[in-house]
Amino acid sequence: MSPRMLVLSAGLALAVGITAVPSDAATRRWAAEGSAKIHPGVQTLTAGAQCTGNFVFTAGTAVYLGQAAHCSSTGTSTDTNGCSTASLKLGTPVAVEGYTGTLAYNSWLAMKAAKTRDASTCAYNDLALIKLPAAAVAQTNPTIPVFGGPTGLATGTSPLENVYSYGNSSLRFGLTPTSPKQGVSLGDSAGGWTTTVYTVTPGIPGDSGSGFLDSSGRALGVLSTVGLAPYPLDNGVGNLAKEIAFARAHGVPGLTLVAGTKAFNPSALL
Repeated sequence: MSPRMLVLSAGLALAVGITAVPSDAATRRWAAEGSAKIHPGVQTLTAGAQCTGNFVFTAGTAVYLGQAAHCSSTGTSTDTNGCSTASLKLGTPVAVEGYTGTLAYNSWLAMKAAKTRDASTCAYNDLALIKLPAAAVAQTNPTIPVFGGPTGLATGTSPLENVYSYGNSSLRFGLTPTSPKQGVSLGDSAGGWTTTVYTVTPGIPGDSGSGFLDSSGRALGVLSTVGLAPYPLDNGVGNLAKEIAFARAHGVPGLTLVAGTKAFNPSALL
């Protein structure tokens, strides 16, 4: 990872050809979008580190909420290489809106186990999966708050393409008007592994892991880093299509993104 980048919340303590919808998800009855307790954009808490959930996934009968892999890192905010930074083990409890899920997949652990050496993959593959218990699944909806979607899976962006996200840092103290974000892509880099974005209000510690949508409402990626220079307060978003493909090849073969139950509305903030 470029030295200008910092992991966006390696541990914010509360004290301060992939298809979009698998057959089981298409027929599953999700909780109503307006009343679901668990959905993209909720806060997650892993051993004291607060992050934001990104998208809902399935693999077989299991249902997962995504978060950033670095949310369970035991390194510092400058330890951004997932192939060398230590992380909490699989099975670690993760608190999600009053329920306790378990860390079922972590790309940083998977890369170390696979002895991954590609610099771009090590720097930007930043996805973890929280397996939700049955009681939590019954209270889950896959829709992004405010904007709706995701409508499918993006492969990348064009420069100056609009992007959308919903962060939920505890530093906002429950004030949600700055949670929904609209901005632009500054382009993809590192072989498509990352997209640099600018939003009107940048991602802050605790927003880490939140999902980004492209201009069509497709799931683009996972908020991972904040830049220092040459573009202060830009954010780095890991490419979700590549992260899913890696997860499928390294422990979660049936992993699939679940589409939202509400239509994408890019004008929601107007």
